[in-house]
Amino acid sequence: MQNPRLASRYAKSLISLAQELNQLEVVHTDMLFLQQVMKSNPDVVSLLKSPIIKADKKQKILAAIFEGRISTTTSSFVNLLVSKGRESALAEMTTEFARQYMVLKNISPVKITTAVALDNTTLDVIKQKIASETTQQVQLETAVNPELIGGFVLEANDQLFDASILRDLKDIKQQFNKNIYVSELR
Repeated sequence: MQNPRLASRYAKSLISLAQELNQLEVVHTDMLFLQQVMKSNPDVVSLLKSPIIKADKKQKILAAIFEGRISTTTSSFVNLLVSKGRESALAEMTTEFARQYMVLKNISPVKITTAVALDNTTLDVIKQKIASETTQQVQLETAVNPELIGGFVLEANDQLFDASILRDLKDIKQQFNKNIYVSELR
């Protein structure tokens, strides 16, 4: 993140404005859409970061891209960023907005990575177990990494719980390399 303080301030301001206008959910959906567009289309990011393209041109291009897809509140916010020369930080602002929204709504993001895809019933059981351990709502994100071989890796609240076979194999390898059962001879 290039300027986290800037992103945090703009995201906080947008959340306050959206709450005043009773459009928090709409703006949240728009920010997730903007975040997805910037992740999937590097040309939009290049446009936003380009010092060569003038602000009025950027506003016209962005209006053409997002017209009818985002609310007027979000559109006005993007236009404000362009007019103030802050459009290069829009990707950071969308990420920070999503983070602050989750804090405001008391939602805890949880990521579970497994070697194979999990079925819905297993995911529901995991989600219920995590929800019983916390007072927050749980937003479960799944990922598949075949290198884990088996087990899972759970990331929640800046904590990592690694119960994968890959981790066990690495621990065993480290024990064999250390070999605590053979005394060190010189």
